Amino acid sequence: MTSLKIGINGAGIGGLAAAIALRKLGMDVTVYEQASRFARVGADINLTPNAVRALDGLGVGDALRETAARPTHRISRTWDTGEETSRLPMSDEAEQRYGAPQLTMHRADLMSALESALPAAKVRLGHKAVAIERNGGGITVRFADGSEDEVDVLVGADGIHSMVRTALFGQESPIFTGVVAYRAVVPAERLAGVPNLDAFTKWWGTDPASQIVTFPLNRGRDIFIFATVAQASWRHESWTTPGRVEDLRSAYAGFHPEARVLLDACDDVLISALYVRDPLPSWSDGHVTLMGDACHPMMPFMAQGAGMAIEDGVVLARCLAEAAGDGQAAVPAALACYQRARHERTSRIQIGSRSNAWLKEGGNADWVYDYDAWNVALG
Repeated sequence: MTSLKIGINGAGIGGLAAAIALRKLGMDVTVYEQASRFARVGADINLTPNAVRALDGLGVGDALRETAARPTHRISRTWDTGEETSRLPMSDEAEQRYGAPQLTMHRADLMSALESALPAAKVRLGHKAVAIERNGGGITVRFADGSEDEVDVLVGADGIHSMVRTALFGQESPIFTGVVAYRAVVPAERLAGVPNLDAFTKWWGTDPASQIVTFPLNRGRDIFIFATVAQASWRHESWTTPGRVEDLRSAYAGFHPEARVLLDACDDVLISALYVRDPLPSWSDGHVTLMGDACHPMMPFMAQGAGMAIEDGVVLARCLAEAAGDGQAAVPAALACYQRARHERTSRIQIGSRSNAWLKEGGNADWVYDYDAWNVALG
C-alpha cells in the first residue's frame, strides 16, 4: 500500500483532508505549504451534513463538535416582508436523515482539528512550489528556496490561484463576479430578542447579488453575519481587507427591520471579492491532478466550497489506494477514476452556486446533503 509517494501542494482544508484520508488508507503522503506557520485566518465555516460525514470518517468529527454550533434549521426569508419561504429541519433531524448534522464554526477550529490529525513531519511549512517537472512516471516539485522533492503523484490543492493548475493547463485568471462579500462576527448577547439566532437564516434580496446570511458559531455564543453587495471593480486579493460598515448598512437600508438590526450590531467588517471559473473539462494530466478550488472554485451561496474539497480528498484517496498495489503505471487510471466520480457533482454545484437560487422556495436538499464520500461508487 505504500508503493506510491504522494505530494499535496497546499495545506488548506482540502489538502489536509486528502492527506489524512490517504494516510488512513495506508498511503505515503507529504503536504507542501508556502506559509511558514499555520495561523488563525478567516472567520467562519459552514459544514453541511455531507461534509461532516466525510470528516467523521477522517476521525476529526468529535473534535469539531467540541466548539461548533448545530443550527436547528435552514431558513429562507424575503428581504422586505420577512416572510419565510422555506424551513428545512437540521440538527438532530439532519443527523437521522443524512448520518451527520450541520456544524458551523470558526474556520481555524476546523484547521486545528485537521492539523492535529497529521504528524508534523508530514507537513512541510515554508515550501512554496514554483515549478513541476515530469520525469517518466514521476514528478519533481521545485520550491522557491531552491530545494526539490520527487513524488509519484502530485495533487494541486493550492486554491483558486493554483500553481499546479497553471503548470497543467496554462495561465488563466479567475473572473470577478461583480459581487463583494462582507463578513462579521457579533456576540449573540448583543442580538438578544432577534429570532432564529440558533438557525442558519438567509435573507434573499431583490437580485442574486444581495443577501444576508447568519448562523451561530462557538456553540451559539457568537453569530456570524455574511452579506453580499454588487460592486463594479475590485483590486485587492486579501480575505482580511477591512470594509466600511456604513457602506454595508446603506446597501441594506430597505431590508426588513429584523435583518437591519443584524448589521446595526456590527462594529467591524471584512470585505472580499467573489470570483468564479467555469468547470474544467479535465482535472488531471499524467500523474498530476487538482482538487478543491484549484479545479472547481465555488460561489458561497450553497455553502459547498469546503465540502466539495473535503469530498474530493476522500474520493481521491480511495481511488489511489485501490491502485497503489500496481505502482506508478496505475496512477493515470486512478486519477481518471477520481475525476469520473467527482466531476458531474462538483460541476452541478459549481453552476448552482453561481445562480444563487437553491432552496429559496424550498425543495429537496438530499442530492447535496446525502452524499457519502466514503461509500459512493467509484467511476
